[in-house]
Amino acid sequence: MVSVTDLNGNIYEVEIFRGEGFVRKKCGRCGRYFWSLNPDQEFCGDQPCVEYGFIGNPPKARRLDKREFREAFLQFFKENGHSIVRRYPVVARWREDVYFVGASIYDFQPWVTSGVVPPPANPLVISQPSIRFTDLENVGRTGRHLTGFEMMAHHAFNVNGKYVYWNNETVEYCFRFYKEIVQVNPEELTFIEDLWSGGGNAGEDFEVLLRGGEIATLVFMHYETGENGTLKAMNNMIVDTGYGLERNVWVFSGKPNIYEAIYGDLIEKVRLKAGVEKIDERILLEASKTAGILSARESGLENIRSKIAVKTGMTLEELENVLRPYELIYKLVDYSYALAWILGDGVVASNTGAGYLARLLIRRCLRARDELKLDLEIGWIVHQHLKNLALDFPELLEAEDKIMEMLELEAKKYRESISKALNIAMRVVKDAKKRELTLKDLITLYDSHGLPPELLREKLAPMGIKVEIPQDFYSLVAKIHEKPTSEKTIEELKLRGKVEELPKTRRIFYEDDEAWKFKSKVLKVLDDWVVLESTAFYPTSGGQLHDTGIMRSINGVAKIVDVRDVNGVIVHKVEGAKPVEGDDVECEVDMDRRRSLSRHHTATHIILGAAKRVLGPHVWQSGAEKTVEKARLDITHYKSLTLEEVEKIETLANRVVIENRPVRCFFTSRDEAEKKYGFKLYQGGVYPGRTIRVVEIEDWDVEACGGIHCKRTGDVGFIKIIGVDRIQDGVERIEYVAGEQALKYIQQKFRLIEEVSAALKSAPDRLKDSILELLRDLKLERSKVENLTRKLTEVRLDLLVKNIIEIDGVKLIVERRKNEESDIVINEANTFVNRFPEAVAIYFISDGDKSSIIVMVGDKAREFGLNAGAITRNIATLCGGRGGGTVRLGQGGGLNTSKIPTIEKIIEEVLKFKGGRPS
Repeated sequence: MVSVTDLNGNIYEVEIFRGEGFVRKKCGRCGRYFWSLNPDQEFCGDQPCVEYGFIGNPPKARRLDKREFREAFLQFFKENGHSIVRRYPVVARWREDVYFVGASIYDFQPWVTSGVVPPPANPLVISQPSIRFTDLENVGRTGRHLTGFEMMAHHAFNVNGKYVYWNNETVEYCFRFYKEIVQVNPEELTFIEDLWSGGGNAGEDFEVLLRGGEIATLVFMHYETGENGTLKAMNNMIVDTGYGLERNVWVFSGKPNIYEAIYGDLIEKVRLKAGVEKIDERILLEASKTAGILSARESGLENIRSKIAVKTGMTLEELENVLRPYELIYKLVDYSYALAWILGDGVVASNTGAGYLARLLIRRCLRARDELKLDLEIGWIVHQHLKNLALDFPELLEAEDKIMEMLELEAKKYRESISKALNIAMRVVKDAKKRELTLKDLITLYDSHGLPPELLREKLAPMGIKVEIPQDFYSLVAKIHEKPTSEKTIEELKLRGKVEELPKTRRIFYEDDEAWKFKSKVLKVLDDWVVLESTAFYPTSGGQLHDTGIMRSINGVAKIVDVRDVNGVIVHKVEGAKPVEGDDVECEVDMDRRRSLSRHHTATHIILGAAKRVLGPHVWQSGAEKTVEKARLDITHYKSLTLEEVEKIETLANRVVIENRPVRCFFTSRDEAEKKYGFKLYQGGVYPGRTIRVVEIEDWDVEACGGIHCKRTGDVGFIKIIGVDRIQDGVERIEYVAGEQALKYIQQKFRLIEEVSAALKSAPDRLKDSILELLRDLKLERSKVENLTRKLTEVRLDLLVKNIIEIDGVKLIVERRKNEESDIVINEANTFVNRFPEAVAIYFISDGDKSSIIVMVGDKAREFGLNAGAITRNIATLCGGRGGGTVRLGQGGGLNTSKIPTIEKIIEEVLKFKGGRPS
């Protein structure tokens, strides 16, 4: 093991430093070592050791805008033997551990960096759009933080014994790029020695600084991180560099902050639309020079701003008032830029996964817009970004109409949630009898109801309820949701340790999916689980249920009731005679079940392709299940499906069935599959390993999939969608049946129609008219009943008046009823307290030895402190039941009829809340 203090110091001593005359020095403030051509340099050049020196005083160099800088970087490395690789989507669909790409190295983890899959080129250069949610609060305040950005990088993968290049070449490329292409004075460059770690890997690195601005990081990744800060050498050596495109444009522009450098024109448009007064640039310059030293999470930021206020001749409050509108504009422009990438790459805003983080950004935009009192839809700002990005990434415009529609719907949902904010928050406070909301409360209210903590503070503070919001609240929320959760069952995790020494199971079902009889040897028996040398039984995987069947051994016959894949070893759960380890067994697969499952699985791929064509390219599979009886597909979509859309999807799916297209299942290298089909392969999730299995329906759908399928679409048979449900915001569930199951479903529906027709004495083709006529008659009869009930209530009210008990200004009635409908009683009680606002009406409705209770309290009686829910709860408890409710209406049940209290006791319970005496 290698500890951090024992790192290879020689790795920092590169040839270019020796050749150019760099000197190694120790920073007089932070103590870190750095390399510079300036022998008199005392400090490393990074924050907080120095302020930004480039703001208002950019280095002498070529003036390049964002597009020009990206192109110059890519072409320099292309001319130096690197292949340009096109950007990957910002949604990391090829990974199970993260939702979004946070840097270019994410593109190649874990498969390339581990040596399992060859890189798309070696060496390569890329400019990778990236998304980070770790600094949401810092955006706009520090002047340097972004949510969405491009990470330019050159990578070399020294893997599987192939050497490309390492530290010497990496630093030389960096030095030459800035000297020759950007034409900066190399004496201004500082290379700081450091250690980088992340994602389970680590390596020595150089941070490259220019006038206080970090313009590049050069990482030599060759360690795996262990516990207690220890490092273990990897077999591979990866060159992982990062040149922030926006950061570089900012440093060489000398602008006050990164937002003005890259979004200047758009910021000005938003400022004018918001009616924000133009800020004195000297204030921005002073604020950015020093504010970048700390993050918004650190208390020192306020101290720094106090110093800025003194320098600019303002009070701290005046400075905050001037800077705040600009901070909001910066946030709005930055968040919407990230959204252009996220939504453009197919994410649908929802309550889970990547969609949750997209919604978080949308709502942050809406909150900033509202605070600015900006009469502008955020879709307009996102459109401006899409228009600019499309010059280099035209694919982002493919779904622009859908993106705009989604943003409109999200704004509407946000407004609806805000209108309910106070009621929801008050309910939480009241139910828990709280005088303050904790961080947990704030996160729950945001997660469950979309309520921003700032709004809660605004509404609740005047009521004396304490609401403290952590500076990094939204980053904390994002962190909770930024990584997917594992779905491994406890049983699978227990089995993993027991089978890890066993060889991988040979999979007969891939060699011949019609092989229903086979012989095999028993390798292991683990309680009810049996491991075979080879098997034709398909394990539950990818949403497809397992095969079942029988296993014959010398001990007798056992049923196969469950099949699982545990790290490549397939285990079979048996009921009946267990075989003995080492025995040969004969097995039979239930092929009727297998064929039904395969029809439903192929139907799933067909419907997904149809949904994409009907709804748009943003549709991605969110989940799926294929059983014998039916199947379901969960897709991402921003609104509920209409009947017309469902019919179009069903029609398209059946057209593909009729066309009888070939379904090809084959194994290929992950690298080749990704090159040919792209990341749409991973609709059903990540398929592990160097070699993946691809299922391709000709000119319709292609996915990495391990399931059993039909050989042609015609084998699926008729597909019938039987239900659509919005299982959560942003996710639609489509349920369907195929083949014989579809036939059974249609037959069952026709049988039901015949039975209803017979009951109504109507021909099937007149059934609709007959039902509408019946409903009209029912409505008429219901109206008659309501009229009679009203008259009965009036008669009863006249009788109730005679039974009123006066209690210190309160009119109390206590009634006992038998087997009466609660709706009738509630209506009667409501009428009574409306006539007598100072009244309390208590009803006991008995049904044998059990009773229920209804309590209604009039408006004036409530002013005396009387509470229907509390009275109900107390009386129900006395009777061995339970109850509760609102201040106006209380209901309870399970009361022991024999324990219903006397009038005197009831009066006593009522008086507990009023505190008066009977008159």
